[in-house]
Amino acid sequence: MPETYRLWPQAPSSETDWLTELCGDGTTGFEPPRRPDAVWVLHAMYEHESGPGGFSHHELREAALAAGAIEPARLGNIDLECGTATGGGLGRAEHPGPAYRRLRWAELSARCGDPTVPEGKYPSLRCFPSVRPDDSWPVGIEPPTEGSLDRPTWDRLVDVLAAHSTEGPSTRVLAYYNPLMLPAVDFDNLHVRTGLLGDVHALYDNPDADFSPSNLWPEDRSWILCTDYDLWATKVVGPEHLVEALLRDPVIEAVRLPWTS
Repeated sequence: MPETYRLWPQAPSSETDWLTELCGDGTTGFEPPRRPDAVWVLHAMYEHESGPGGFSHHELREAALAAGAIEPARLGNIDLECGTATGGGLGRAEHPGPAYRRLRWAELSARCGDPTVPEGKYPSLRCFPSVRPDDSWPVGIEPPTEGSLDRPTWDRLVDVLAAHSTEGPSTRVLAYYNPLMLPAVDFDNLHVRTGLLGDVHALYDNPDADFSPSNLWPEDRSWILCTDYDLWATKVVGPEHLVEALLRDPVIEAVRLPWTS
């Protein structure tokens, strides 16, 4: 039996009933309002040590296809090469390797002049339009992934949550995975697991989903984490001391977005 299943048995779908009442639909994740405060933890992006490069992920893929270095992507008889190779991904993400460094959203914003997150918008693929004029990122930048925290940020976030929870790592928590994350899409029987906050690191390797959980919360509901399937950041709502700790943390990059709360 995988360690995740042993540490994180399934819980009744009804554990999400209160989130439905609070947030409405949870198809891509339950986004709660501030309770009483809220902050967005930005998913990590990385830049190659040689810089962003002079061409885009799409241009690189087009050149490789033209040279016969790679085969066109197909699904049966369907040509999947009709869109733009943005360079972005979906789901879990690791540090790309020793040739890359963390590129902070604030650093990229200062460099290109775009706001970190445009006012009235959410952290998503719509950010930094001047960096990707043809909707494809420079080949030297690995943008954030949608729908999941990257592992380094996930691990640090779990540690901060434990430091600000009543029972620390022994705090009992629940994790919800939205139906879009799972191999068998089921909108009626929602996928919930329960375990200890100290064991949450293991959830990142859940064999049922290539994502970090959509929502994570303690039994006392003092804070809630929400990673929407379509976004590049994770919302954390809870007490002000938790939000301030995330804003000050040297590893995590977090911002308040008042229009989302």
